[in-house]
Amino acid sequence: MTTKNYRRIETGTDTVLASIEARVGVVTLNRPQRRNALHADMFDAIPRVLEHFAEDEEVGCVLMTGSGSAFCAGGDVRDGESGGAAAPSTEAGISARTAQLKRSARTVELLYQLPKPTLSALPGPAVGAGMSIALATDLRIAARSARLIPGWGQLGFSGDFGGTWFLTRLVGSSRAMEILVDGSPVDSERACALGLFNKVVDDAELPLAARTWAVQIASGPTTAWAAVKANILDAQSLPLTTALDRESERMVRSGLSEDHREAVRAWLKAAKAKQSQT
Repeated sequence: MTTKNYRRIETGTDTVLASIEARVGVVTLNRPQRRNALHADMFDAIPRVLEHFAEDEEVGCVLMTGSGSAFCAGGDVRDGESGGAAAPSTEAGISARTAQLKRSARTVELLYQLPKPTLSALPGPAVGAGMSIALATDLRIAARSARLIPGWGQLGFSGDFGGTWFLTRLVGSSRAMEILVDGSPVDSERACALGLFNKVVDDAELPLAARTWAVQIASGPTTAWAAVKANILDAQSLPLTTALDRESERMVRSGLSEDHREAVRAWLKAAKAKQSQT
């Protein structure tokens, strides 16, 4: 992706960079000196940017990535950004801390529910909550050196940011339990075999490969992609009969879109050109 059609988005913090490039909304975690560990400023900035991308008609796809050689090292225990910061000693304190942690995890809800395809590009490790953020996107492309590291068990934590929820849906309950309890890093080869990564490329190729894929998605029929994502979400929670009702309506509505009309025109033009060559 070049700087053509580039527009910088103000995030209010240097810990998160955002831009729109060739219809791709890019969010970059930007604490390379701390391997992009989560910072308090990120908990407001990322959701705000994602909400902007959800409404912006210039954005057809959202790409999440990290600066430097890591995707995200999870909660910054050293700076008190982990789930165990200022451990409460009363039920009221536990409730308040629980609500605060859920607010901080709004990023994963938005990525999961965003009515546009979302993609993570992992230049390196994704640990704990960082792994959760990567799993919250619809698609993942990773550098060969990238790894998924649960991390929580090493600190006596049970997990946050929806990590268990996403992992269970992607690999099943038994495999999720194995990964979380074992705690060993899941390298890129195994992650790809398990379906946790969709594509793995050489480290040097990741920036271009991720952006090329994102641009390809963003240039497609965005109305149809929104409906496809909604159908997939329904498939995880609804019985077939109900899902068919919703799927059928979305099919009809997508057929009324300009994306559909443009695609039909392009198909007819290509078919005519092919026929003239025979």
